Amino acid sequence: MNNDIFEKLKAIAVDQIGIDEELVKPESDIIKDLGLDSLDIVDMLMSVEEIFGVTIDDGDVAEMKTVADVVRFIENAKA
Repeated sequence: MNNDIFEKLKAIAVDQIGIDEELVKPESDIIKDLGLDSLDIVDMLMSVEEIFGVTIDDGDVAEMKTVADVVRFIENAKA
């Protein structure tokens, strides 16, 4: 897993959504562990698209359950 992408994603979660930094781990479930609701997820993914220059389709969102899933998506989208 790309640590740079993880750290940027973690910064988005902490700075924009206000999640405690200690909670953001690769295995963290976006909804269960981080407590994001649908609006938080949309905000985060819009930032991800802007910062990483990727496009996230609705079908892709459904497959993203953990922080590591989002990192893998970004890695694959940029490959």
